[in-house]
Amino acid sequence: MYNEVLRPKKELVLCEDGSNTLFSKEFNEPYHSTKDGALHESLEKHVKPALHIKKESKHLVILDICFGLGYNTLATLYYIQKNNLDIKVHILSPEFDEALVRSLNTFEFPNEFEDLKPIINSLSQNLSYKDKQFKVEILLGDARLEVPKIKEQIDIIYQDAFSPAHNPLLWTKEFFADMVKISKKDTILTTYSIAAAIRLGLYENGFLIFTHNAKLMRTSTVASMKMIEGFDYIDMELKKERNPTAKSLKDEEFI
Repeated sequence: MYNEVLRPKKELVLCEDGSNTLFSKEFNEPYHSTKDGALHESLEKHVKPALHIKKESKHLVILDICFGLGYNTLATLYYIQKNNLDIKVHILSPEFDEALVRSLNTFEFPNEFEDLKPIINSLSQNLSYKDKQFKVEILLGDARLEVPKIKEQIDIIYQDAFSPAHNPLLWTKEFFADMVKISKKDTILTTYSIAAAIRLGLYENGFLIFTHNAKLMRTSTVASMKMIEGFDYIDMELKKERNPTAKSLKDEEFI
């Protein structure tokens, strides 16, 4: 399913929000929605809803699936700094494309990340960064292998792998189960996917499913182990009744 020959072949793409992303020849799709924009998408689909739900927390452990260009991780740090939030974060992010990570110190990120350059350089050189407020660790390797090794209990999951159509192994019921095993009882998950199969996989692992809508952004999904306010709840049992042929993705279909 993965192709190491094609992995280095990427093209720079300008998104509609003015930020840059890359097009992966290996997965035949861009790292971010070019319509929603790399930075805008990270902030609106992941960072803002997650930090809003967890606004009472003073320390958060975030699992960022997968690191890629680092937008979700960097947007989290940017948003916390910009809004002077009194919160410490520890971000763990699996990524198997080491060459991509090593190249990030030369990537043209948006001006919003200017103050994060020392962090970007450290991640590029050391695969990690740490100060009094932020700790970031890139877990070099396949997310399917790296996630079960994590010892920390997760508060927030950014589920942002390449699409289920092109990278289904990071969207199966079994992979979601691995993430649940390291999650707290009130963990939330954010993802751009609104596919029934993905929502069912999360629901079958104990997540409640909600719709998230943001300005100038297509609908996305927030999943939570507990009921949350401010998001439209989806009755998955009713969805199953109305669409009895729908099913979650399973490892056996792809391995």
